[in-house]
Amino acid sequence: MENPGEMKQISVVHGVDKETFNTEIYPKRWPVVLRGLNLGPCQTNWTVQYLCEAGGSQDVKVHVSPSAKMDFINKNYAYRTLPFDELVRRASKPRQEEYFFEPDELYYLRALGNDPRKDIADINTQFPSLAGDINIPDFVPQDKLFSSVLRLGSPGVQLWTHYDVMDNILLQVKGHKRAVLFSPQDATYLYLNGDKSTILDIDNPDLEKYPEFMKATPYECHLEPGDVLFIPALWFHNVQALEFSIAVNIFWKHLEAKQYDPKDTYGNKDPQAAARALQIMRRAVKCLEELPEEYRDFYGRRMVMEIENKTYMKDGKDGNT
Repeated sequence: MENPGEMKQISVVHGVDKETFNTEIYPKRWPVVLRGLNLGPCQTNWTVQYLCEAGGSQDVKVHVSPSAKMDFINKNYAYRTLPFDELVRRASKPRQEEYFFEPDELYYLRALGNDPRKDIADINTQFPSLAGDINIPDFVPQDKLFSSVLRLGSPGVQLWTHYDVMDNILLQVKGHKRAVLFSPQDATYLYLNGDKSTILDIDNPDLEKYPEFMKATPYECHLEPGDVLFIPALWFHNVQALEFSIAVNIFWKHLEAKQYDPKDTYGNKDPQAAARALQIMRRAVKCLEELPEEYRDFYGRRMVMEIENKTYMKDGKDGNT
């Protein structure tokens, strides 16, 4: 990475039990790689052949792109439907004999609920024959569990930088991955469009277009098969599959249930209080349009000062121990 903040490494902790996670890791609200956990038979069973046979030929909706760097904002991919076993076969190969756009196209699956408008992703429902192979770590609070998402991708696929509003763990079952995370306090340096960064290439960013990105501090880890990455809510993350990759993402509610939008089946809508505050802010900015430019500038700065004074944490803490 040229010029942006110095890359720091995310800590790797071995053999964490429930008590250690809940007392020493979780309260810090800092990402950690957990290594040496027993994820179950999936670690040995989930070969291409097994996935094709056990996962079956049910249709799944996938991202298909000619580019490894998938861009949610500019949509450099298309959604297509494939039987699951065909997706596994294609995603595990570097070049396709049958394809939608070109032989080198790449595939990415983020499993959805049966009816994405109403149903939450649940591997037990969408892929019951695979779900029994997974041991979800016992520190995941079952009473707050939101979703369990199967993720599958071609080698090289890199997802856009974004944040989630719920705590989650990424169980890396097959393949190696690289993940780069940014603290929520670096939000002002990431050129956001909603919950996503507009900076697509975080390793070679256009610093003339994104000069503030230099101030952001990236935290990196390389996930091995069997690793579990804890991603606290609001931490930005950019994940790249270095090989054919299969993972299961477990999300749970960190806040009280009433804080979340009950109609949100993806789990990526801002907490309801935050959503209301953002709406009010946009109306406030709209009000300032009635004023001349120098007044808009002055009162805009006053608004920023008041928001900073009332909401910003005073001391950023590095919990990467």
